[in-house]
Amino acid sequence: MSEQGLSDRFGRRINYLRVSVTDRCDLRCIYCMAEKMTFLPRESLLSLEEIARICRVFVELGVTKIRFTGGEPLVRRGVLKLFREVGRLPGLGEMVMTTNGTRLDQYAPHLKEAGMRRLNISLDTLRADRFRRISRVGELDRVLAGIEAAREAGFARIKLNSVILAGRNEDEVLSLTRFAVERGLDISFIEEMPLGEIEERDRAESYYSSDAIRADLEREFTLLPSTDSTGGPSRYYTLAGTGTRVGFISPHSHNFCHLCNRVRLTVEGRLLLCLGHEHSVDLRRVVREHPREDEPLRQAIIDSMAIKPERHEFDLGTRPVLRRHMNHTGG
Repeated sequence: MSEQGLSDRFGRRINYLRVSVTDRCDLRCIYCMAEKMTFLPRESLLSLEEIARICRVFVELGVTKIRFTGGEPLVRRGVLKLFREVGRLPGLGEMVMTTNGTRLDQYAPHLKEAGMRRLNISLDTLRADRFRRISRVGELDRVLAGIEAAREAGFARIKLNSVILAGRNEDEVLSLTRFAVERGLDISFIEEMPLGEIEERDRAESYYSSDAIRADLEREFTLLPSTDSTGGPSRYYTLAGTGTRVGFISPHSHNFCHLCNRVRLTVEGRLLLCLGHEHSVDLRRVVREHPREDEPLRQAIIDSMAIKPERHEFDLGTRPVLRRHMNHTGG
C-alpha cells in the first residue's frame, strides 16, 4: 500500500469497491444466471453490519467510491439501513447503486435520502415481449415506472446499462439511445461477460461488439470523445446536441484492465481481485474471527493487493472462464 491508499503490484491505485448485498433477484436474466438457479444459503451471507464494517475499513484505506449491487440489492430486507450508514462515512466521495429498476417506484426517494448519488438501471429492450424473454419472468412496465420514479427523485445522474446480444436485441441500439436522450439519461452498452454456464445458447454466437454498436449509433448520432469518467470501466462519448453520454464496456474487444481501479466484495464475503479470476480473500472469516478488532481486516485487505492479477482471461472461444454466475459476483 502506498501513502495515497491501496495500490496493487502493477501500480494501479484501488479506490473503488463494488459490494454485492445479495445473490437473489426478482428477475432471471439470461446473461446473468441459469434458469434454475441455486442461491446461497442465508447463513453463508455477510450480515448487513459486517458489510458496513468492511466498507468502513476500505474507506479508511482510501476507497472513495462504493457501488452496491446484487443480484438485485433492493430485494434484501433492511438494506436501506446499510446505505444510510455507509453514506455517512467520512472520506467516501460517492455511493452509487446498480439495480434492475423493478423496485425503484417504491425506493427511489429513500435511496436519495440515504445519500445515493447516482443510479445505474439495467434496460436491455423497450419491447415487453423481449423483456420477458431476456428476463424470463419480468414485466417491462415495472422497470419503466422505476426509471420515472428515479428521475423524479433527482439523482445527480442516471445511467441505463444495456447488454446487447446478437439475435436478441441488437436492433434496438438506436431506440434505446433515443429513449435515454429524450429523458436526459446516460447509457452504457455492455459486451456480455462470460460468467457461469448458460445452457440455452452459445455466448460466442450471441456476441455483439462495441465496435458494431458504435457503427449502429453513428447512423444517427455524432459521437464526440469525452474525458468524463465515473471511475468505472466505461469509455464515454457525448452525443452531439444532447446532454447524454454514451459509454462502452468492452471486456472482449477493447480490454480495459490496465485502468482497473476496483475490487469486488461478494455477498458471502469473498474479496474478488478480478472479475475474470478466482483470486480472492475470505474476509468473512477475518471479520468473524476478529469481531472487535479492525487491524486483521485492514491487513488482509492490504495483503490482497499482492494477488490482484494484471488482467482477466475472458475468451468466448472457450467454455466460460468461471462457473460463478454474475449474480453471485455482483454486477
